[in-house]
Amino acid sequence: MAGVYFHVPFCKQACHYCDFHFSTSLRQRDDMVAALCREVALQSRYLAGEEAIIETIYFGGGTPSLLATGEINQLVSAVASHFDIHPHAEVTIEANPDDLSNAYVHALRATPVNRFSIGIQSFFEEDLRWMNRAHNAVEAHGAIKRVQDAGFNRITADLIYGYPLLTDAKWQSNITRLVEMGVPHISAYGMTVEPRTALAASIRKGKQWPMDEEQAARQFGELMDALAAAGFTHYEISNFARPGNEARHNSNYWKGVPYIGIGPSAHSFNGHSRQWNVPNNARYIKAIQADSLPCEKEALSTADKLNEYIMTALRTIWGLDLDVVESRFGDSYRQALHIALQRFKSSGDIALIGAVATLTRKGKLFADHIAAELFVEEDG
Repeated sequence: MAGVYFHVPFCKQACHYCDFHFSTSLRQRDDMVAALCREVALQSRYLAGEEAIIETIYFGGGTPSLLATGEINQLVSAVASHFDIHPHAEVTIEANPDDLSNAYVHALRATPVNRFSIGIQSFFEEDLRWMNRAHNAVEAHGAIKRVQDAGFNRITADLIYGYPLLTDAKWQSNITRLVEMGVPHISAYGMTVEPRTALAASIRKGKQWPMDEEQAARQFGELMDALAAAGFTHYEISNFARPGNEARHNSNYWKGVPYIGIGPSAHSFNGHSRQWNVPNNARYIKAIQADSLPCEKEALSTADKLNEYIMTALRTIWGLDLDVVESRFGDSYRQALHIALQRFKSSGDIALIGAVATLTRKGKLFADHIAAELFVEEDG
């Protein structure tokens, strides 16, 4: 089975830390929705056989909650016109709290949406203003409550840690608030400074403090402790869920399940190649209107595929399985990885039980570095 990701490239305003592709102008909205539907048709042969059964649909962005419910139905219908959708498909919409009015939430009951990813980030007003978020602290709390009251129980909320305004006490308060509200899935990300963002510019000009790596590591540890005590499983570096509430769409990414990315800047993967669309709304729309896919493509080598497996699998509770490596890539790669893993096993960064390597609590602080050190080079 496979997934479909829709990139909805519109936002009300730009968060200071965000470097995803989006526009704050909605002028091209109608043309964009039509283009997204048309791209589904143009991509209809990207998946084959059983992979053409769609198990998950994910509306990301940008801010997908700017879409009207009729537009959401239109996009899902476009998928249904060209693919078989699993009867119990997970359909997620990313949403900003200020968009989740009572009327909008209840209107979403008439769409296939059955899971919400709510961008809370913080429950503190000064933090939200510092980030330049569109919502306020009252809306952050109220949005979750409205979604719950409308009968939706598949909810995840995002939090950010490791930025100058966030004291440990405030961080604990953010975590506790979500736990006490009964949110069954929490995604938490350390604040990163991307080069082309307002935050990066402010730091360069000396208007903002740089991020503190020690603070981020400490608050990540506090997060792991608090959510373990509350009964959450830490199933991926940035994701925690109560049993049965893991994100199917994102889990499939980490397990190497194929997916189609629809929209400007969206990526697609079919197990053999990758492709990614142009990150420009006008150029994307113009190409799609001419029945042309505005994308670049890359055929994946054996090393590319293995390194991607290493990167994604090591981030998860399921771990890097050497038996899988052998079955997919051959015994020589298995042996090389087994030897390379010993260094991190000795340092206490990796636990190796049987054929499965998982990150220890210590290792989770260095996940990307460890994965990069394990990467293999192409033979010959």
